[in-house]
Amino acid sequence: MKIKKLRIFEGRNIYSHKKAIYMEVDLQGFRDIPSKDIQGFNENLIYFIPELKNHKCCLNCNGGFIKRLEEGTYLAHILEHSILAIQNELNIDVSFGKAREIKGELYYIVFQYEYKNTAVEAAKQAVLIINSIINKKIVNKDKIYEKLNLILNKELIGPSTKAILDEAKKRDIPVTEIENSGIYMLGYGRNGRLVESTIFENTSALSVDISCDKLLTKNILRSQYINTPEGYLVTSKIDLIKRFNELGSKIVLKPRFGNQGKGVLIGINKIEELIEGYKKILKEYKDIIIEKQFKGDDFRILVINGKISAVSMRTPPFVIGDGIKTIRELIEDINKHSNRGVGHEKPLTKICIDETLIFNIEKCGFTLDSILKDKGKVLLRRNANLSTGGCGIDVTDNICGYNKEIVLRAVKAIGLNICGIDFICKDISKPINKDEGIIEINAAPGLRMHLFPGVGEKREVAKDIIDYMFNYNKASIPVVSITGTNGKTTTTRLISHTISLLGKNVGMTSTGGIFINGKCIEKGDTTGFNSARTVLLNKEIDFAILEVARGGLIRRGLGYDLSDVGVITNITEDHLGIDGINTLEDMAYVKALVGEAVKSNGCVVLNADDKMCCKIRNRIKSEKIFFSKNPNNSVMVENIKQGGCGIYLEDGYIYIETNDKKIKLIKIKEVGITFQGNLIYNAENAMAAVGALISLHIDYVTIKRGLKTFYCNDELNPGRFNIYHMDSAKIILDYAHNIEGFKAIFKGVSNLKCNRKVGIIGMPGDRDDFTIIEAGRVCGEFFHEIIIKEDLDRRGRKKGEVANLLKKGVIESGVKKENIKLILDEKDALNYTISNIRTLDVVVVFFECYEPLKQIILDNIVKDTEIKIDI
Repeated sequence: MKIKKLRIFEGRNIYSHKKAIYMEVDLQGFRDIPSKDIQGFNENLIYFIPELKNHKCCLNCNGGFIKRLEEGTYLAHILEHSILAIQNELNIDVSFGKAREIKGELYYIVFQYEYKNTAVEAAKQAVLIINSIINKKIVNKDKIYEKLNLILNKELIGPSTKAILDEAKKRDIPVTEIENSGIYMLGYGRNGRLVESTIFENTSALSVDISCDKLLTKNILRSQYINTPEGYLVTSKIDLIKRFNELGSKIVLKPRFGNQGKGVLIGINKIEELIEGYKKILKEYKDIIIEKQFKGDDFRILVINGKISAVSMRTPPFVIGDGIKTIRELIEDINKHSNRGVGHEKPLTKICIDETLIFNIEKCGFTLDSILKDKGKVLLRRNANLSTGGCGIDVTDNICGYNKEIVLRAVKAIGLNICGIDFICKDISKPINKDEGIIEINAAPGLRMHLFPGVGEKREVAKDIIDYMFNYNKASIPVVSITGTNGKTTTTRLISHTISLLGKNVGMTSTGGIFINGKCIEKGDTTGFNSARTVLLNKEIDFAILEVARGGLIRRGLGYDLSDVGVITNITEDHLGIDGINTLEDMAYVKALVGEAVKSNGCVVLNADDKMCCKIRNRIKSEKIFFSKNPNNSVMVENIKQGGCGIYLEDGYIYIETNDKKIKLIKIKEVGITFQGNLIYNAENAMAAVGALISLHIDYVTIKRGLKTFYCNDELNPGRFNIYHMDSAKIILDYAHNIEGFKAIFKGVSNLKCNRKVGIIGMPGDRDDFTIIEAGRVCGEFFHEIIIKEDLDRRGRKKGEVANLLKKGVIESGVKKENIKLILDEKDALNYTISNIRTLDVVVVFFECYEPLKQIILDNIVKDTEIKIDI
């Protein structure tokens, strides 16, 4: 078995609405060999992946997959379950998978994942395990899982961040990680909010800097007469001893810029301990603070937006002896607990054996190899930070009003909106005295002790943070997603144009580029995953209007979570035979994703005249709006009767109808892109846009204004039936690149007065031979003269191959050979045509690259600025 290809989907995709990985594998001769016929296979597989015992498989009962193994199942199916089960072994909750034949020994496996790199490695290790069993090679099980855990630990989202993200998802707030940085955007566009751990985008950077400087924090608090330990920066041993004698009693040594309690030494009361501790800290830290030690227990108070959200009493890590084990062994036992992990991966952190821990136990007269007497207790550290092994007890309801006031005064003095206050006192329920108070303020407080207290009530601190971040406002912006075979770019542009009339900032992706508030920030075909993310993460925009193409859906899935409106203009034969999409039904399955991934209170706009749009309508759970050229279209009429909406053409108008009203919206001739009603296919695009706009609750006056002021010109809809005049002749540039697109253009051109119709035609090379020949035949039946060119991107074809197939089709249509010319470069083809243009010629150019051709035309003729048409 060999992995051939991997494709990672970060969001909803054509295989699953969960994050998934697509993997192609070559079974290398084992396609038809069941598991029961491979000696020792089942037993060895279960040894390596015990979690398979819990997989139900299609039998839907515990042990179902084991029964399938015993009966005899096949390797692709086994691999699918193995990849999921390995992730389950790592405590990753994934369950979706499927295996399907591509051809012969080649299969694809799709499996759910939570952590990308871990899942990819799980797939590789599953293949390794299966191959090793088949080939009777020895592999080390422990090393396999050790490697997987190392990868997982690098990817794991910490409990604080995870709690915030989970709370956002509960509220249907989309979550997007920014380039694997650990920084997340919650929501989209103008309403999106950035968060990293518990630092919110509105957190003051200056306040964070202050809190990171423990000496500066101390001085600011003391200036406000807030209880904090007297302390100083020490620069030498002499200075250290001098300050120690001044402070008296027990003192604390700690780094000025430390965090998570690292390097903190507490309870020093002897010169010898002082100097030894100072030397230890200097090995890792430059600036050291000496301060008086406050008396009492260690509390962490979480403050969010000026309100106390939770209070936890932290206890330092300790061991209790049994008269047999050493302190080192007792620590190892504690670290084996399932609640303890590395860093922030689990509710509690493993106890790290470092110089600070050794220093503390030596103060108590022990070493790591000391054996404690039965029930003998030793504190391993003096500080109680969770990050160094401590645990927490919830005491939120115990803090008294006076202590609350002190804490909130301190927060205001530093200026943090989310912070953790380290508070030392004997009894949090009583006002503090002069030897109690605040010792530190933390700008990125962990939430673990409040989410997973060792004792007491769990506090919904993530909820408080999300409430503050969004202040009960919307967390997203309206998202409209448009797909289809033809018309999607014009529909996208028309929707964007209309919304911009309201003074709103619109982000748009299209085949022409990415636009932010009308300005192009990237040219080209930008209808994929990354382009959508670019728009959605832009914090200027109020609306996201996203054109989504077939290729992007197949290769990366959707670049957003759920849209408010999905539009499917039509589904016709184009791009078949590519990426495993061989039939119109396959294509409909792909395009349907845009309709499926719509919010439950959203809406999907569908073409009732399109057979495949009607066929997929039952897959769509949201409200549906159908549009049709026929007011009596049965699918649309039924939708209206069921409480939906229909948009249709009747008596020269566009109508909007629901079961209780019928609105005459606008004359078809007044819709700018219809060229006075002559481009009926653009009337369809207009209806699709109207469906989206009414779903967004845009008023009818604005919709009419948008329809009237949006034209097929270079400024608003470049490359879509753009007409240029040369005296009495006309040149039309259009991006049509499939047979249905050609036919739609021909209907529009048929309404133009002309003596001769000239076509400059081409076809993308990734269509099959039959389609290319048929395109030539269709063009030959319409044009009097044809110039055949080729795209620069021949998509795997040899030079001249597509042109000759087109020529074959043109000849089959009956066009005389003298009226057919092959000029492969489209710029040369246009220059030739212009030099031979005649009175009342209509030249149609089906282009690949718009800008060079437009420039050639502008260098030769003047564009018609009145957007008129001659009938």
